[in-house]
Amino acid sequence: MKYDVIVVGGGHAGIEASLASARMGKKTLLVTMLVEQIGAASCNPAIGGLAKGHLVREIDAIGGEMGLCTDATGIQFRVLNASKGAAVQGTRAQIDMDKYREYMREVCHNTPNLEIYQDEVESLLVKDENEVYGVKTKLGEEFLSEKVILTTGTFMRGLIHIGEQTYDAGRAWELPSSTLSIQLKELGLNVGRLKTGTPARIDSGSIDFSVMEEHGGDEKPMPFSFRTNKKEFNPTQFPCYITYTNTGTHSTISGNFHRAPMFTGQIEGTGPRYCPSIEDKVNRFADRDRHQLFLEPQTAMRTEYYINGLSTSLPIDVQKQMIHSIVGLENAKIIRYGYAIEYDYVDPTELKHTLETKKIKNLYNAGQINATTGYEEAGAQGLMAGINAALAIDGKEPFVLRRDEAYIGVLIDDLVTKGTNEPYRMFTSRAEYRLLLREESSDLRLSAYGHKFGLIDDEQNKKVEHKRKVIDEAVEFMANEWFTSKKENLQLLEEIEEDKIKDRAKLIDLVGRNSITPEKFDRLVPSLKDTEEYLKEQIIVEAKYYRYVDKQKKQIEKMKKMLEMKIPENFDFKSIPGLSNEVTEKLEKFNPPTLFNASEISGVTPAAIDIIHMYINLRQKSAEK
Repeated sequence: MKYDVIVVGGGHAGIEASLASARMGKKTLLVTMLVEQIGAASCNPAIGGLAKGHLVREIDAIGGEMGLCTDATGIQFRVLNASKGAAVQGTRAQIDMDKYREYMREVCHNTPNLEIYQDEVESLLVKDENEVYGVKTKLGEEFLSEKVILTTGTFMRGLIHIGEQTYDAGRAWELPSSTLSIQLKELGLNVGRLKTGTPARIDSGSIDFSVMEEHGGDEKPMPFSFRTNKKEFNPTQFPCYITYTNTGTHSTISGNFHRAPMFTGQIEGTGPRYCPSIEDKVNRFADRDRHQLFLEPQTAMRTEYYINGLSTSLPIDVQKQMIHSIVGLENAKIIRYGYAIEYDYVDPTELKHTLETKKIKNLYNAGQINATTGYEEAGAQGLMAGINAALAIDGKEPFVLRRDEAYIGVLIDDLVTKGTNEPYRMFTSRAEYRLLLREESSDLRLSAYGHKFGLIDDEQNKKVEHKRKVIDEAVEFMANEWFTSKKENLQLLEEIEEDKIKDRAKLIDLVGRNSITPEKFDRLVPSLKDTEEYLKEQIIVEAKYYRYVDKQKKQIEKMKKMLEMKIPENFDFKSIPGLSNEVTEKLEKFNPPTLFNASEISGVTPAAIDIIHMYINLRQKSAEK
């Protein structure tokens, strides 16, 4: 049977890839190991977080499904870093893992142009010139297609570790993919090995919550999706609980390092630096007396709790002793033990910015196969791969987001140009233009793309344009309006408890003060008093960042002009001091015609581009003399 696009894997990347492709009118086949596990949250029961919340908002703004599903199945919503600036805040939601999976499976089943098939993809169908034209399954079925998207997660040669015991699996008790990564290696792709892990799950009836700190959601929860009605959004909020490890816990762990797979050499793959196992934390931070743990409900039924912060691959007898040493868990009944899992991944520098592999035509990779970690990073890549596969079939220009346009642009650019030797996760610090990339501006930045691709409908697009118009007009008005030091104005500032001004100030600078609230805004800008509360809050945020954003936009324009600079023919890169041997070799090999082309080469850093730019300018000035 012939399809336009085949997506391999029904995780977060696979879902977004297949939905995007199908919604763009392409006949799509989603092949997955278990249909029941489409949308399974393999590890923690949460979506979003710092920087990850940005990714979910951007997925939603373009027309993906993750935000809508989270709003429909969330059981606690909270803004992290709420006391800090909007640029580094991140929305996070606890989800009902069962309902999340059911929602996504139902959406996939009911999306036109999308078919689902349960089987293992054993190999790719490849022409002699390294061009993929379909897949072959374990049951012997052959499906032909224009494009194939691999979203295999942790399934390629997945190996689970619990103490000295190991068994082949892509997820606990689920069969792995045993041959696909071997074929990818034979086709010339650089295949490596990574590791991740998960903690034990505890029977809620055996937990003493009374001795733990309760951690609730926000009083006024905000939805993830721009398409969710904010006025009607009122989810039931269930608390999480905080407890801590102690010196006894650490003694148990350190006393069993000799049985920990990550220390005995049993595990070969590199684990995530920013989500380490508890044995790794105890080893690396031996001076710490305790580590914080979050007990998170896995579903609205709250029969099982996930111990966030206690990921481990220690033997089960050690896990029991370790867990029972923790306050509130002395009598805990363990339903599922923690484990580590090793899996194969493809070096992401093997990819173009479209997520198509450079060496194998028509083959795209998305998610953990690209050495990332997290549902959100996976979903973002899946969406982009699905869109680009559909565009390529129609012979249209690829969809590549810039670093100043989206966190998704930062994510993909980091992966394909820098690569990684450990599971990559998104942080706000990775985005140099984060002042422009706030969560709430995602729709303003990206929904026009989604509308163009048919992923955002006309009604939602009109809402986005209305939001843009209201904010832009308010900012323009305040940026051009002087607030003078006349008597009534000074009295107003005194009444709202704001510092006085000496002469005059632009209204936008007053509204941009950290102390300005919506109530104070109404007094300072009475002409905008009747603006919707949600938009009013966004206008205040825009005012706070106005000067910084203006400066950053000028830097971006300067960078764009710089990247347009042509590199002279036969340019001698070896003569430039400050470039590493690796960078010089790559530049000599590819001989890029412009600085932009040079910046696209894996391993060529922004610092290297600055050096080259400076030396081209110097030589041009010397030639003019």
